[in-house]
Amino acid sequence: MQVFHQIQSLRKALAEERRQGKRIGFVPTMGNLHEAHLALVKQAQGECDCVVTSIFVNPLQFGLNEDWDKYPRTLEADTAKLESVDCDYLFCPDETEIYPNGMAEQTRVVVPSMTDVLCGASRPGHFEGVTTVVTKLFNIVQPDEAVFGAKDFQQLAVIRRMVEDLCLPVEIRAGVIVRESDGLALSSRNSFIGEDERPTVSQLYRSLCWIRDQVQEGRRDYLVLAETAKEQIQAAGFRPDYVSVRNSHTLDPAADDDADITILGAMYTRGARLIDNVSLVLDA
Repeated sequence: MQVFHQIQSLRKALAEERRQGKRIGFVPTMGNLHEAHLALVKQAQGECDCVVTSIFVNPLQFGLNEDWDKYPRTLEADTAKLESVDCDYLFCPDETEIYPNGMAEQTRVVVPSMTDVLCGASRPGHFEGVTTVVTKLFNIVQPDEAVFGAKDFQQLAVIRRMVEDLCLPVEIRAGVIVRESDGLALSSRNSFIGEDERPTVSQLYRSLCWIRDQVQEGRRDYLVLAETAKEQIQAAGFRPDYVSVRNSHTLDPAADDDADITILGAMYTRGARLIDNVSLVLDA
């Protein structure tokens, strides 16, 4: 695996891959890699000739009082994990390489729809930071395909809209959610979950699955279902941020006759904010 810290040297290496007609896949991450990240790399390998993974803890997407300074930096272990799955390139720039003029002067990429609800309501400015850095990374790597985890469903929807709006020549793929045996979705922030919380922390997923089961049985009172799910989360000892049933494509509140819907939720443990979602397709 070739490792690059600077944009120009990575671009030079990838230009040679393109000259050979190779399809380039890209997996952007913030590091602290786990099996879900490696699954994205493997998915990209199955569809592309070479794969680039980036590791950059993007300060622009963290708000005040969020955990940017505490976010785990595990570059040595991450590098070993990527080597173990034969990733071709690792791009791990520092902040000055990505934001040479400083974040205050950085040109921003704003997606006006889908970004002020759900996680966007709880984390103002978060998606502006995501879309800005992802656009920059797309321009640096110039991939044919980029793979994102479906656990961050809203992020995936926002990036798809951004790519469509800006006519970017990148195919966006979704990776499946990788879970622990009790249903907890793998996340870099799971390391912040207290040992005493761990046995019950999958309540978020169980509540989302409960809504899914109710909907499959014919219920369409989505607001009532969401409130009941939040009560379930509270009863388990956690603080719900939101639970909501949405149209999978627009992220608008789901209508009774929507066929593709996604149930999204977020909750707080003592040390972490966890997100999850469950999608389903209803019969017309």
